[in-house]
Amino acid sequence: MPRRIVVREFVDEAESGRTAARPAFREMIALARTKHPPFDTILVWKLNRFARSRIDSITYKKLLKDRGIKVISMNEPLDDTPSGRMLEGVIETMDQFYSENMGEDIKRGLRESAQRGFYTGSKPPYGLHKVPAKDGTKTRYKLEPDPEDSTPVRVVRRIYDMALKGLGCKEIAKALNREGLRTGTGQLWGKTTVHKVLTNEAYCGTLILGGRPGHPALRSGIPPVRVENAWPAIVDKDTFLQIQATMASKKPQNTHPRSIPSAFLFSGLIFCSCGHAMIGRSAKSHQYYYYTCNGNFKQGREACTARALPKDKLERVIVEQIREKVLNNEWLQELVELVNKELGSSHTVLGDRLNAIDEDLNEVRLKLSRLYEALETRKVSLDDLAPRIKEQRARESELSKARLQVEAEMLVQGPSHVDGEMITAHARDLKAILEEADLITSKAFLRTFIKRIEIKGNEGIIRYTIPVPPHGKTTDRVSVLPIDTPSGDRGIRTPDLCDANAALSRLSYIPANARL
Repeated sequence: MPRRIVVREFVDEAESGRTAARPAFREMIALARTKHPPFDTILVWKLNRFARSRIDSITYKKLLKDRGIKVISMNEPLDDTPSGRMLEGVIETMDQFYSENMGEDIKRGLRESAQRGFYTGSKPPYGLHKVPAKDGTKTRYKLEPDPEDSTPVRVVRRIYDMALKGLGCKEIAKALNREGLRTGTGQLWGKTTVHKVLTNEAYCGTLILGGRPGHPALRSGIPPVRVENAWPAIVDKDTFLQIQATMASKKPQNTHPRSIPSAFLFSGLIFCSCGHAMIGRSAKSHQYYYYTCNGNFKQGREACTARALPKDKLERVIVEQIREKVLNNEWLQELVELVNKELGSSHTVLGDRLNAIDEDLNEVRLKLSRLYEALETRKVSLDDLAPRIKEQRARESELSKARLQVEAEMLVQGPSHVDGEMITAHARDLKAILEEADLITSKAFLRTFIKRIEIKGNEGIIRYTIPVPPHGKTTDRVSVLPIDTPSGDRGIRTPDLCDANAALSRLSYIPANARL
């Protein structure tokens, strides 16, 4: 039987096996789905380490089996026979039952603790802190307000006072930020954080478990646990209820965002230099439309001083620059040449590494062959050769792992050449789409190659990939060198950064004389 080599270890620490959304697990499945998977067997300690959901187990094992990859449990030896597969199904069903039953036991324990007034959460709300309380031999926790003269308690009461005076969450957040007040984590106040304070009954001394929308307890029909006067209140109940009624009267009709198409061409693509997204806003009863920094909108000028940019003017300037520079034939040819040069260089480097590893492997295997020959001819005893054989075999294992890693990198990197004619033809189609297509179609096609647009003052940067047709000769994502082009200059500045994984190039798109 040939020796097997451990190629890679995938470890998800502190991640539940009840879900497939585990980083290392997803990485393992992604590698298994490549054209040439670097492994043919997956070893797990027990089947419940692979998946505790029977559906996930069946789905992913079928996917792996189709790729010629086996899943083997080290502590549950099962053969590939009808009886072995039946036993495997029984084990997986029992694992799922155990996991779900343990989850129900934990929920029941949490509900019992909450019904007795104990706080079962991790981090307490702003302005409250946990205090230990003896419960027989166990130590549990209850909540208490911070001292009366402390900043958090004064801020909470101030938030409620401003809400009683009719101020909205955004105005309250801006007022707190102007005064230099910060949240419990030292961040700026925003609409969401203020809203959480105004809707949290913990400030009335009420303990609630399982009462938030979407909580599993509500979905299963189990009523939430409510304990009134579980701890001293910071805000009286009447004030809290009055504010809830006011907020409910101002609440807009809930509509799923997918049912309302955005009229902003670059929504989701355009960002402020501070890092926040620039979102579409209207003014003067929908007479004017702007792109506004979301940080500025929610938290005020303390978060960002960027001004709102007129929608039509900004979109027109960006589209013009995409047509003239990003989809320009001459520019694309230069970019394709540069990309092909870089891709060729990267493949050459990986090829050289592969050749060097192969040379080392051949040398190690030759040494092992000589050692085995000396052993067979009894020129040297086994006791004398054993350490050297062990050393060379360990070296062979390391080199084999390194070779598989380089092969995986070559697969991930994709093709070593980009077809310039195909790119140019596709660019012509994209130009026609931008000129003639409707808003929804234009947005969809822009997102195939525009990845991010960053605005800083009157200038910006478009980050994009080479536009590759979805059904062209290749469907691999093409990595592009970072390229800087100053305003009004068609020349290429020598790249000072080479990150093939970024798959982005940069182009300054707003001329110096174009005012926004």
